[in-house]
Amino acid sequence: MQTPFEFMIGLTYTRQGRKGRRRDGFMSFISGISVASIALGVAALIIVLSVMNGFQKEVRDRMLSVIPHIEVTAVPGPLKDAEGLAKELEARGDILAAAPYVQGQGLFNSGSVVRGALVKGVDPAKEPGVSEMSENISGGAELKDLTPKSFGVILGRDLARALGVRTGDKVALIVPEGNMTPAGLMPRMRQLTVLGYLSSGHYEYDSTMALLNIEDAAAIFRTGGPQGLRLRTADMNQAPAIARSVAEMLPAGVYASDWSRQNRTWFAAVQVEKRMMGIILFLIVLVGAFGLVSTLVMTVKEKQADIAILRTLGASRSSILAIFMIQGTIVGIVGVAAGVAAGLLVAYNVGSIVSFIEGLMGVEFLPREIYFISSMPSDPRLSDIIPISVFSFLLSLVATLYPSWRAARLHPAEALRYE
Repeated sequence: MQTPFEFMIGLTYTRQGRKGRRRDGFMSFISGISVASIALGVAALIIVLSVMNGFQKEVRDRMLSVIPHIEVTAVPGPLKDAEGLAKELEARGDILAAAPYVQGQGLFNSGSVVRGALVKGVDPAKEPGVSEMSENISGGAELKDLTPKSFGVILGRDLARALGVRTGDKVALIVPEGNMTPAGLMPRMRQLTVLGYLSSGHYEYDSTMALLNIEDAAAIFRTGGPQGLRLRTADMNQAPAIARSVAEMLPAGVYASDWSRQNRTWFAAVQVEKRMMGIILFLIVLVGAFGLVSTLVMTVKEKQADIAILRTLGASRSSILAIFMIQGTIVGIVGVAAGVAAGLLVAYNVGSIVSFIEGLMGVEFLPREIYFISSMPSDPRLSDIIPISVFSFLLSLVATLYPSWRAARLHPAEALRYE
């Protein structure tokens, strides 16, 4: 099958400058800049969105290693017939496991150091079914070591460091509910033994959470029993819909909330930031498209004599239009393809690249106290890459229309007047 002459000429114009007594590579250089601009914009979009996806996924996964997919809470507690409700929920099929819990706010005191914390009372036998906390416990302890009436505690690793305690040390837990004495209302205090550390990798939880046996927590906070249930679903992405369905079968005074609702402010902020970054970085692609317009306009000006000769030989206006659209299309395809390749290459190796730069410059780009994680995550997704590629290519295609139209309207006699 014979290749159309429009394609051959368009390809030649893309690769070469004007040939005469001397070779002029200026137009080739301009074409290269257009390709590089589009490629840079596409690569930047892919890298930034991949890093933001990775950041969101990493923080979400670390959150879900501590918090449940769905939490059922009785207000005020305790939750009546918690065991019966758990069996009923597990029989639904979309809920894999249910575990009772007690929680409350308290102050931990060691020496002169006092730190506030969220104290969670868990059932060591059932908790592994609804969270991954049992896999994140270190210091020689296991979740099953939280036996009833032992008043042992597993502290978040950063909380333990702040208190300056190690395994086997004693720490005092002070709860807001007090005892009335002749001297007035006195806060309740309980001595606990540090058994180990919780290391979820999420600084917010590792610095503010402590685990007790559910019976010990109920006794300290005087809840009279479990305050609710922690549920794990078969698909965490379906948790909001399942939570709404569960809420319909709960008695009055019992509520259900899913993990996305509990952290909706953070996730909403990340989504808004992702959209805004996408819009801002897409401007780089737009700059590349304007560069492509400039390239084609200069090419049309440079090739006026060629256009006139082609028209004289019988080429139609549509053929001239096609030649320059093909040239712009080739630039767009090469630019988008190069951008996707470069973007994926960096996105899949961004952790190593950032670590190298940090070591070279002696700086830390992601302090754990601020960003929860200390390494640069990345999660390239087709749902981002495909729209970026398609829109960038369409933008480069649109950029070819005006210069190609100008080339097609060029009159042979006018073009050859000064040749």
